[in-house]
Amino acid sequence: MLNDKKTINAWCLYDWANSVYSLTITSAIFPIYYQAVTVNANGGDTVDFFGIEVVNSVLYSYALSASFLLVAIVLPILSGIADYAGKKKFFLKIFMMIGSLSCIGLFFFTGENVEWGIFCASFASVGYSGSLVFYDAFLSEIVTEDKRDIVSARGYSYGYIGGVILLVINLVVIQMYDSFGLPNEGIASRIAFLTVGVWWIGFSLYAISKLPENVHGRKPEGHFLSNGYKELGKVWKQMKEIGSMRKYLFAFFFYNMGVQTIMYLAATFGAKELKMETPKLIMTILLIQFVGIAGSYLFAFLSKMKGNVRSLSTMIIIWIGVCIYAYFVKNEIEFFILASVVGLVMGGIQALSRATFSKIMPSDTVDTASFFSFYDVTYNLSIVFGTFVYGYIEMVTGSMRNSTLALASFFVIGLLFLSRVKIKHASPQAT
Repeated sequence: MLNDKKTINAWCLYDWANSVYSLTITSAIFPIYYQAVTVNANGGDTVDFFGIEVVNSVLYSYALSASFLLVAIVLPILSGIADYAGKKKFFLKIFMMIGSLSCIGLFFFTGENVEWGIFCASFASVGYSGSLVFYDAFLSEIVTEDKRDIVSARGYSYGYIGGVILLVINLVVIQMYDSFGLPNEGIASRIAFLTVGVWWIGFSLYAISKLPENVHGRKPEGHFLSNGYKELGKVWKQMKEIGSMRKYLFAFFFYNMGVQTIMYLAATFGAKELKMETPKLIMTILLIQFVGIAGSYLFAFLSKMKGNVRSLSTMIIIWIGVCIYAYFVKNEIEFFILASVVGLVMGGIQALSRATFSKIMPSDTVDTASFFSFYDVTYNLSIVFGTFVYGYIEMVTGSMRNSTLALASFFVIGLLFLSRVKIKHASPQAT
């Protein structure tokens, strides 16, 4: 049933469940913990990874790139199978379990076992990003087109709120570890990784149970793998005939390359380039989340007034300014200002990008997961290239500032492609 409040709330609740990974593991506690424990005997930032000497931040960037590349390879065929068999919920649950259990595995990462830490961090990323294609695919099946911008924004706002709640709880434990009978902050941080996995599993199982299964009544016959390929091929042919979709995916590839790279490595930038202390870095992350809630709704409202392309273009221009400004940031006050602007456009551009793609899809399609697999493959490949380029430029030039400045060019290219995209405007539909 379209626009059912209970179904919409359940869908948004999965964002509440998995966003604790985004905040605690990718943005806040884990990057700082990783930076602190991956040092050599001389206190330097070069570590041994399977016998190879590599800078810790570069290793982390490359590990993220590898995880997203893996997801990009397997998602298309799995989405084809999910559409053919009507099994989006099944695959959503599988990837959720991979991600959450990997977060629990990070509890055993002490810094001496770098390989284990990188393995768990990589597969946590695989689980998170892999689940998104099946999660996103439900958007067009549970709400009418005219409500997708605001519902997508609501999902992200749920995620920001849930992520902040668990992060604050974990920060209290970390800062007051002795009051909880813990020996040091390191153990407290590892317990935080454990809570992320448990939170993710617990809320996800409830949310997924309330989502509709096999909305279109698909009745699979024959071999799932071969028919999954056929389903994917059918969607690929449709995509080639939709000019706006091709242009939009090119635009999304480039500007998302910048967005996701900044999100994944912002804390590392503050720690390494500005020598910011952990409490201030955490404060920055929290600031971004709170501003992000307002930003997601603000740009959903702007898209309603001016259209999706205009709203997205506005945010991309702001992101270009963010990259340039980041190059010149010298102190903590400037970094806080930068974080406020990032928060404003972070939630908005993610929520609206997802909703925009759903509007370009054929309105009568039953292959929502297959269509969104191309969106999420683009999403993942953009992170592969973004984090790789970021790490490579830092390795060559010795400065993360140069990497950040280079990201501005990706936003410019994305803006040029986006300017050629035409999107129809939906009229309000009955609930």
